[in-house]
Amino acid sequence: MRIGLYPGTFDPITLGHIDIIRRASALVDKLVIGVAINRDKGPLFDLEERVAMIEAECASLSDETGTEIVAHPFENLLIHCARDVGAQIIVRGLRAVADFEYEFQMVGMNRALDSSIETVFLMAEARHQAIASKLVKEIARLDGDVSKFVTPQVNDELRKRLSK
Repeated sequence: MRIGLYPGTFDPITLGHIDIIRRASALVDKLVIGVAINRDKGPLFDLEERVAMIEAECASLSDETGTEIVAHPFENLLIHCARDVGAQIIVRGLRAVADFEYEFQMVGMNRALDSSIETVFLMAEARHQAIASKLVKEIARLDGDVSKFVTPQVNDELRKRLSK
């Protein structure tokens, strides 16, 4: 069974993330969405909320693609998480050249830690390439319309959170 790991904070999950998940599902039998616990980033949504959003958004996608998709929180090194879930592939989404420079460094470090785990880069469709969770949150905080960037359910969760 080919297992892939798609890591991120997913705060919140966006249409860009969902596009990468759909594309990655074609490459593996099981896709683990590694939900990073990154206390330094100060997420808008807590871990349980992010996992719940991912599970809700990916349930129909799993049925559609025939790929098992599961959310898996992690706080250790990415390469250790990949080993923990039995992943042979780490999936990373690329948006721009700036992403590539950072990801290139990460691949080098991960290969030095475990050369048996490959990293695969996927680009979202052009209409989703500029979407970043950080920008979605900023637009939503300033009462902008983020419905082009997230699903209706995630949009509702953003509105509820930011109206508090």
